[in-house]
Amino acid sequence: MKRAITFGEIMMRLNPENYFRFVQADKFEATYAGGEANVAVSLANYGMDAAFVTKVPSHEIGQAAVNALRHYGVDTSLILRGGSRLGIYFAEKGASQRASKVIYDRAGSSIATAKAGEFDWKAIFSGADWFHWTGITPALGGELPQICLEACKAAKEQGVTVSCDLNYRKKLWSQEEAGRVMETLMPYVDVCIANEEDAKDVFGIAAAGTDLNTGKLSHEGYISVAQQLTERFGFQKVAITLRGSLSASDNDWAGMLYSKGQVSFSPTYRVHIVDRVGGGDSFGGGLIYSLMSGYDDQKAINFAVAASCLKHSIDHDFNLVSVQEVEALAAGNASGRVQR
Repeated sequence: MKRAITFGEIMMRLNPENYFRFVQADKFEATYAGGEANVAVSLANYGMDAAFVTKVPSHEIGQAAVNALRHYGVDTSLILRGGSRLGIYFAEKGASQRASKVIYDRAGSSIATAKAGEFDWKAIFSGADWFHWTGITPALGGELPQICLEACKAAKEQGVTVSCDLNYRKKLWSQEEAGRVMETLMPYVDVCIANEEDAKDVFGIAAAGTDLNTGKLSHEGYISVAQQLTERFGFQKVAITLRGSLSASDNDWAGMLYSKGQVSFSPTYRVHIVDRVGGGDSFGGGLIYSLMSGYDDQKAINFAVAASCLKHSIDHDFNLVSVQEVEALAAGNASGRVQR
């Protein structure tokens, strides 16, 4: 069985029930999530050997986060214990023309205060085939940019394929700092994952003929973005999610995979959203699974987009769908009829 390693922060997610606003809530649902943790859960659900690497406090809340991953079959044996707190984020689900909102409370978390040299990357990557991280992790500051560099170097030394979701978060760092740090990390990446805005925000590479506010997306513009990213960093593949935001409740959802001058586009789905947080991570998980499984580029992007399409129908961050459900949607079974 092929083995994937993901590295990042896991947090407690607190959200009002249903579609209540923060100011309406007198109780919050508590779950656990994080970009790379979400990917690990997807891969474990698809039957892969998936391990998540992070650092959590040694108290019961840290253990609860670990237990959430164990519940879905993620290998948590590589997680370090220490530090004083688990990061938190608050999520308010949008609806209709009201946008979703996220508020972070993660400063000083255990992973954000981790030190270079704490993680034994040579041992971590023993027997591994794939390593995934996102731009969120170095954005947490401290020594994490250096730790990410250590991890990427060790992965390449051991012949492990490296993927990165750019995942720019303006609430965590500036475009200038993101560009400077990510520029040093990208040469170690084989598969780059981005959304409609990431390449522009981090590297100043924008898609021509695109207006995100109106949902207008140009295929030719994103092919150019992928070409420029590949020429700049030498990526083997560039995957871009294409979200046409009609409202907070309804989106058009598709994706593109670019490799060696060849491009594959997925079908476009009209998605009615239950919870969009974690949608990009579910795309990354689907893409990694399909590429590790030897799918060709067209089948890989179809699987990744179908997986993420289904995630938008699931509350909270984890994508709790099976390979069979994803393959059925990718094959055209999008009716949503009751399965008996």
